[in-house]
Amino acid sequence: MIEIEFWHWWVVAAVLGALDMLAQSGVFLWLGVAALMVGLVVFVLPDLSWQAQLLVFAGLAVAALLATRQYLKRWPSAAADRSTLNRRGQQYLGQLIVLESPIVNGRGRAFVGDTLWTVEGPDHPAGTTVKVVGTDGVLLRVDKPDQP
Repeated sequence: MIEIEFWHWWVVAAVLGALDMLAQSGVFLWLGVAALMVGLVVFVLPDLSWQAQLLVFAGLAVAALLATRQYLKRWPSAAADRSTLNRRGQQYLGQLIVLESPIVNGRGRAFVGDTLWTVEGPDHPAGTTVKVVGTDGVLLRVDKPDQP
């Protein structure tokens, strides 16, 4: 006869938690929480059959995943909306920057943060404040800022 004790579920929860750290998906985290909760149920009700334990685990896992899905639909991650991964220049849109070297024939250079960027826009002397209005790969498009 198969006998699953509470600590078995806690080991499963720890393994699923470790898997979630590696996969970073969040799915294994909720499965681990479900396993932890089943371990608590089995701790309180040690005579629960293994079939009932698996049913409780399945129910909790599905409920946790559905609840997470609904939560993310209702309140999407703000970080995901503003992600500039692989589009680093996008984070500088609208910022005012000072030209390090003049823009001559449409090209110049400016420090943004700790990085020297190539900028493209109308010719301006070094030291001019310009506004980032667009990007093209590793190139920042700039223009004279709006005057109030």
